[in-house]
Amino acid sequence: MDRSLKPLDVAYGSALSGQRQRVLRNTYALLALSMVPTVLGAWAGVAFNFSFFAGSPFIGFIVFMAVAFGFFYAIEKNKNSGLGVVLLLAFTFFMGLMLSRLIGRVLGFSNGAQLIALAFGGTGLVFVTMATLATTIKRDLGGMGKWLTVGAVVLLLAIVANIFLQLPALMLTISALAVALFSAFILYDLKQVVDGGETNYVTATLHVYLSVYNVFQSLLSLLGFFGGSDD
Repeated sequence: MDRSLKPLDVAYGSALSGQRQRVLRNTYALLALSMVPTVLGAWAGVAFNFSFFAGSPFIGFIVFMAVAFGFFYAIEKNKNSGLGVVLLLAFTFFMGLMLSRLIGRVLGFSNGAQLIALAFGGTGLVFVTMATLATTIKRDLGGMGKWLTVGAVVLLLAIVANIFLQLPALMLTISALAVALFSAFILYDLKQVVDGGETNYVTATLHVYLSVYNVFQSLLSLLGFFGGSDD
């Protein structure tokens, strides 16, 4: 009886593996596509001096969080349709706008373009490393999720606190911890796809995009602080 079921087990396992590979490929493709509106949003924000934080940083942060979570809800509700992809790309444009203030500040340095390129290269290296680990590590990393979530909440509270405190040392600590935390998130989210824990590529792309975005932003903040030159 067991012997007769083996071909079915093999066929099922092959089909499951094929589905996971499709989700992973679609996630990578949509992630690459999401970089286009992000760049466009950043360019538009720099060109038009866009900022949610110009008047009151705290109010700007609240507005940003409200808009972001509105996008999260809408994307999740429509993740199984083409509208989910459109909403995701609109969200990445919005995130590009939010990045423009930092980009503009770094471009004010004489070596600003080099710092942006270095941050981009560093983010790419982190992503490739985490993606490689996600496909080679055999151990189940599901238990990482709750610890990463706790870390993200602590980091968010530190960001809110520093809106009022404005401490450069705390800002640098937040940026350094964010690089480590969101690098781990990239590994965790991609491993979820590889292991079949996440089967929707729109949701997977959203999660990985947020981590990649935060790694880039944090690296750029650190490079701007330590490597910015006015010469």
